[in-house]
Amino acid sequence: MVVIPAIDVKDGRCVRLRQGDMAAETVYSADVPLMARRWEEAGAGIIHLVDLNGAVEGEPKNFPQIEAVRQAVRIEIQVGGGIRNLSTVRRYLEAGVSRIVLGTAALTDRKFLDEACRAFPRRILLGLDARNGQVAVKGWTSVSETTAIDLLKDLSEFSLGAVIYTDIARDGMLEGPNLPALKEIVASSPFPVIASGGISRIDDLRAVRSLGPQVVGAIVGKALFDGKLDYMAAVAALGEEPAASG
Repeated sequence: MVVIPAIDVKDGRCVRLRQGDMAAETVYSADVPLMARRWEEAGAGIIHLVDLNGAVEGEPKNFPQIEAVRQAVRIEIQVGGGIRNLSTVRRYLEAGVSRIVLGTAALTDRKFLDEACRAFPRRILLGLDARNGQVAVKGWTSVSETTAIDLLKDLSEFSLGAVIYTDIARDGMLEGPNLPALKEIVASSPFPVIASGGISRIDDLRAVRSLGPQVVGAIVGKALFDGKLDYMAAVAALGEEPAASG
């Protein structure tokens, strides 16, 4: 299971939000590429980038910062937030982004999702963000009536690379992941699963990995930036134990 540092970009700066609230931000740096290099130097093989403004407004708003990250590091980056059409997907991929995360579009524009998956199989990831089991969209500003489990069933035939499951109530709260919900997602998902939200300790990472080999990654944000979780120590701790067999 890979530990993936997250960088959320808002107004050109590296920030973290509490439960997705755009007004409840903590600014960590005005130099987004510098933060990316920090995680590369710590040994990360991939970075998760989110354009928060783009997620809310429906189109990329921090492309220059994300492009600067691509130029600053050699490792893979995956990007989400405000990607609602194929031209935007192509723009990011042509800029050197490895994988694209689609959230709102997966629920509201199934034709676009299908086109993206067909054009770039396994390079499209499903950003499955949920509050109380229901899918949230538009930068978490709106909650749909669709459940996370139902959406996974609907998308079972798509050529998605993985599903990133985020429990909004846990995001940025450092209270640990919602393991029962994550376990249900793993049991229902036809795709590899990446866990996100609330992970703040090495024990949290171990608990997530114990859900089985289908969990291929864990995204960590606030705990890394606040120093509550040391990236190298986390990777070392996971590397000392055999992976769960399921």
